[in-house]
Amino acid sequence: MRGERVALVTGSARGIGRAVLLGLAGRGFAVAVHYRSSEAEAERTRAEAEALGVRAVKLRADVTDLEQARCLVEQVVGQLGGLHVLVNNVGDYLKKPVEELTAREWQALLDSNLNAPFYVTQAALPHLRAAGWGRVVNIGYAGAQNLVARSGIAPYAIAKTGLILYSKALAERVAPWGVTVNVVAPGVAENSVSQPLEEIPMGRAARLDELARAVLFFVEEGSAYLTGQVLEVAGGWNL
Repeated sequence: MRGERVALVTGSARGIGRAVLLGLAGRGFAVAVHYRSSEAEAERTRAEAEALGVRAVKLRADVTDLEQARCLVEQVVGQLGGLHVLVNNVGDYLKKPVEELTAREWQALLDSNLNAPFYVTQAALPHLRAAGWGRVVNIGYAGAQNLVARSGIAPYAIAKTGLILYSKALAERVAPWGVTVNVVAPGVAENSVSQPLEEIPMGRAARLDELARAVLFFVEEGSAYLTGQVLEVAGGWNL
């Protein structure tokens, strides 16, 4: 594909999203920094991206709301001139016994980890199709493919398993458009709330740059024939 490419990374003010966005900026993508409440951090990330020599904007939206998700995508296209790469990184986490969950907590976890990626991706698809080239990378969870009891994080695990199934279904449908859809599934990252390092064969958490490189792998031209895949970046966790 010729010309400048544009990337949107949801939840990119900090953490994994920030690392991914700066990685894309370093490869020449114009980037949209998305945030919901971390405006100061989003502005710092935007400035860092711009310092790498690309166009960068920051945009606020609650992507668990369908209309705000749609508006976010339209703002990206309007301000940067198109959309070619979408990384769905937003996803809340809650560790709580399943029998103690409230209905509101259950819904919130499904909204941020499953519904939000669906909303943003559905809004992005017409633009990816029009470009004739696109990459969707969803941030999952290592082990979500293993249907085992995870009673302390049930709604989170359920949503991430659903995200894998959605990604595979979408990958099949959009492959003829020149669009790939893949999942990068982190285990324990350096910014993770839970740090069960004793369970990880490599004995350490993943660095954010390691997770970013996995996302970039699916974006690069050399991965154009890979779609519907799940890449776990977990140091041997769950083997």
